[in-house]
Amino acid sequence: MEITKFKTMIHELFPRELLEEFDDDYGFTNTSNTLIKTIGYSTNLSIEVIEQAKAAKVDLIITHHDAWDFIYGLKEECIKRLKEYNISHFWIHGPLDYIDFGTCTSLMNKIGIDNIIRFSEYKNSSVPGIGEFNEAESFEGLVERMSTELEEPVRAWKNHEDKVKKVGVLTGAGHSTDHIKFALEQGCDTYLTGEASLYSIQYAQFAGVNLLVGSHTFTEIFGVESLALKIKELTKDLTLIQLHEEHFELNPG
Repeated sequence: MEITKFKTMIHELFPRELLEEFDDDYGFTNTSNTLIKTIGYSTNLSIEVIEQAKAAKVDLIITHHDAWDFIYGLKEECIKRLKEYNISHFWIHGPLDYIDFGTCTSLMNKIGIDNIIRFSEYKNSSVPGIGEFNEAESFEGLVERMSTELEEPVRAWKNHEDKVKKVGVLTGAGHSTDHIKFALEQGCDTYLTGEASLYSIQYAQFAGVNLLVGSHTFTEIFGVESLALKIKELTKDLTLIQLHEEHFELNPG
C-alpha cells in the first residue's frame, strides 16, 4: 500500500467535519517511506515502541497519542529513530475518541455492553459514551471482565449495592467530576475511565455511582486496534502487529 492510499483511507473512515474540528490533533510525525506492508499499532509513541517496530520490520506505526511534549526530549529522540530506521508514524487523537468505532465504543464492546445508547462526543469538552447491559451484571463480575480484557488490575470502588445495568464510559483521562456528573444524569449506576483523582473518587462515592479505573494506555488500545483492523479490511495484503507497552500505570509502587 502506498502511503498516499493510507492518507485517503483516513479521510474515508473519518467524517470531514470531525477531521476539521480536530485538524491539529492528528497527523504524521514522520514519513520516511512510501510503501507500507506492515503496520504496528499501540496507544503511545515511545522509544520502546519504536525499537519493537524496528525488530518487527514495521513500515508504519499508528498510535493514539503522539510523543508527549512534556516528556522533555522524547519527541525529538523518537523522530531521530524513526528517520534512522526508515519507519513512518501516524497518530490520531481527537477524531479516534469521537468516532463510532473509536476508543470509547471499542472498550464498551470489549466488556460486553449490549446496547450503546450514545457514543462519546465533543461538545466544548468530552462527553462520555453511555451503554447498557440487557441483563444486570454483578459489580465484581464486571471488574473481573474489565481486568481480563485490559490484562491489568483495575481499581474499583463499589458505591452502591445494586447490580450494574447502565454504564458511562470515557477512556483515558476521563476523570473529571463533570464527566461522572453527566453519566449520573443519564441514569448510569457505574462509570468507567482510564485515570482517577482524589476528586473523581470522592465524587463517585458521594454521588453513589460505582467507579472502575483502568490505565490510560489500556483503556484506549482497543480503539487503535479497531482503526488498524478497518485499514486492513480495505487493504487485504497488510500485516498488523500490536506493539506492546508496559502496564506500569496501575502497578503498586
